[in-house]
Amino acid sequence: MKRINQVIELLEAGQPVYWDGGRELSYEGGVKSAQTFADWLVIGIEHQPYDIVGLNAFMRGLVAGGPTPTGHRTPTVLVTLPFDGVDEFVVRNNAWMIKQVMATGIHGILLCHAETPGAVKEFVEWVRYPFQTPGVGEGLDQGRRGSGGQDNAAHIWGISTQEYLRKADVWPLNPEGELILGIKIENKRALANAEASAKVPGIAFAEWGPSDMRMTFGYDTVRTRENTEEGELKAARDRVFAACKAANIGFLDAVYPDTVADKIEEGITFPAGNQESAAVGRQYTKRAIA
Repeated sequence: MKRINQVIELLEAGQPVYWDGGRELSYEGGVKSAQTFADWLVIGIEHQPYDIVGLNAFMRGLVAGGPTPTGHRTPTVLVTLPFDGVDEFVVRNNAWMIKQVMATGIHGILLCHAETPGAVKEFVEWVRYPFQTPGVGEGLDQGRRGSGGQDNAAHIWGISTQEYLRKADVWPLNPEGELILGIKIENKRALANAEASAKVPGIAFAEWGPSDMRMTFGYDTVRTRENTEEGELKAARDRVFAACKAANIGFLDAVYPDTVADKIEEGITFPAGNQESAAVGRQYTKRAIA
């Protein structure tokens, strides 16, 4: 184990990373999730109750149920929050949520409906402490995260508070950082700004949110594997992927056992699929530890 955040460790080794979600926000839920097959867990509170008490208990349960099969103290945990990245003012007015979830010891956040580069910039700044300087003056202003939540987060990470303050910065902007930030470019307004949003310093990956993207194009049918590969939707997906490539950040896309190898060859670094897909993908890339 070289990193607190296994996702960063794997990406630096040239390996794709696999997710899982749908977790019960409780101490017991954390204990059960500690042995997940996944490299990272997505805690989705975009459409669920904002349960900071449950999230805090879940993170402590992960520690109690660990270490993971790879020897990490916990799996990497990212949270989706219930506000959208409409503009910098929406993000600023809801930044109290960023402060609170970061204090639970999570490893990153996925910003939903990232519509403007201004919103993405504000998002990155609220995750960072003011003394963290990479990128400041080069697309970012000084960080806005305040003191107060670092002790609990450091306990979850299993390090001293001082070490947490040093490591709790965004990767890959800060190569020593242990936090990863993602954005969902998942509607037509966000799509129009995909290239600029993906280039905001501090973002590690993006996705195109096929279900929401279908809705914004006027489709009222449930998303399926096939209907996200239609003309204008495929074009939207390809545009977001191209924006990620141009910005040199990762791309999250759906995979299946019969497509994961091709997707990896295409350059997908965040394959989103089930446990079988992950097993096939890991075998394909000859991962030493599944």
